Amino acid sequence: MRLHKELADCSGEGWAVAGVKAEAVGDDMRHWRGALRGPEGTPYDGGLFELDIVIPPGYPFDAPKIKFVTQIWHPNISSVTGAICLDILKKAWTPALTIKTALLSISALLAAPEPDDPQDAEVASQYKRAHKEWVATAKYWTEIYASPKTAAASADDKVATLVSMGFDAAAATAALAAKGGDVERALEHLFAGGGAK
Repeated sequence: MRLHKELADCSGEGWAVAGVKAEAVGDDMRHWRGALRGPEGTPYDGGLFELDIVIPPGYPFDAPKIKFVTQIWHPNISSVTGAICLDILKKAWTPALTIKTALLSISALLAAPEPDDPQDAEVASQYKRAHKEWVATAKYWTEIYASPKTAAASADDKVATLVSMGFDAAAATAALAAKGGDVERALEHLFAGGGAK
């Protein structure tokens, strides 16, 4: 029941105000896709960042596992794996917190990086020693990886990749949608259920 209520809180009209949302991946209530808009006045402004949310069996006593799917240049987020260094996702988590609270905290982290507690040492070093260069790099990564146009092009590229392997475009699009945009999982889905031309 709690997960259904939280999912409702993370979708719908709140997106316009909070700038964060989430939805279940298929029918799996323990695997969600999240999204957040880059906060205004930051290098992430204008970006749309996708997150992967896995809810452990011990939830709400155990923290959800959240990582960035969209690449981002931030001291507290791995530029390679998307792992997030945020206390409420680890030892400071309590059952009183929700997934929406966690998403809002991640959004706040984008606005106020903590380079002295980094997840990505290279990014944190640049943030501290060459701040203007860090801002320029973070803006560039936002434009390249998180702009809505890039996301649409990326989706088209994924469909084109599957079509080049011999699958029908409609089947490829449906498989990608069912598997959260993950090409490998969509490919497994297509092989398991057909979809070849």
